[in-house]
Amino acid sequence: MKNPPRPAQGRPQKGAPARRKPQHEAGYENLVAGRNAVLELLKSGRQADTLYIASGQRNGLSAIITLAKEQGCPVKEVSAEKLDAMAGGVRHQGAALTLPAAEYAELSDLLELAASRGEAPFIILADEIEDPHNLGALIRTAEAAGAHGIVIPKRRGVGLTAAVFKSSAGAAAHLPVARVGNLVSAAEELKEKGLWLYGCDMEGGSWHSTNFSGGVVLVVGSEGRGISRLLKEKCDQLVSLPMLGKVNSLNASVAGGIMMYEIARQRMEAGAGR
Repeated sequence: MKNPPRPAQGRPQKGAPARRKPQHEAGYENLVAGRNAVLELLKSGRQADTLYIASGQRNGLSAIITLAKEQGCPVKEVSAEKLDAMAGGVRHQGAALTLPAAEYAELSDLLELAASRGEAPFIILADEIEDPHNLGALIRTAEAAGAHGIVIPKRRGVGLTAAVFKSSAGAAAHLPVARVGNLVSAAEELKEKGLWLYGCDMEGGSWHSTNFSGGVVLVVGSEGRGISRLLKEKCDQLVSLPMLGKVNSLNASVAGGIMMYEIARQRMEAGAGR
């Protein structure tokens, strides 16, 4: 009796389930894994978002870490299990790099955009926003409300990931997003240029009686902690929304959106809006 023909090597047998492609963990679709791939991307000078390394493997990744730091790319240490999930089955060798879904701008680019439109600057400082959907929603609303850009921190908070870009409904392709090493320093720089900082905070005065004329920086705090102490101290004024129900806080993107449109309303009435 003849042996049955063998199936072609590398092909699934008839009726067998097809092999599924590795799936990156949600939010890390723009992740590159593997030491050589990461090193070459950093050498290329392409803008990187964050370098992730597996816990306990710093010694073997010193060249990659040094290059990332030289380029101002944040380095985060995560567990091997977390990195496995992020890489979706791709052999990462302890290193993975996320790339921004859009290019980051410089802080000066935001001011130049305002000047090119003949408008007083209107900038959002997002302080340690960790939820990509919240940051995406802030970007979407800021673009619609006529803001000139958003400033986010490098080392705390989410960057311009694929999830953020998707949540912004494409607004991240039109609104400049600057990523800075220190939000407090960025706030000081903006204050020196004559802009006023308004922080969204429950301890602040009433939003509808606040005069938002001139150059405005709206500071929106993180989902759980609000505005950091040092950044709050830099604010010229704190503003709050009335809470008439049983909950005592609003989602960061919702509170920021309401404030942005109050600023937009006042600017339009004064003839400074688009």
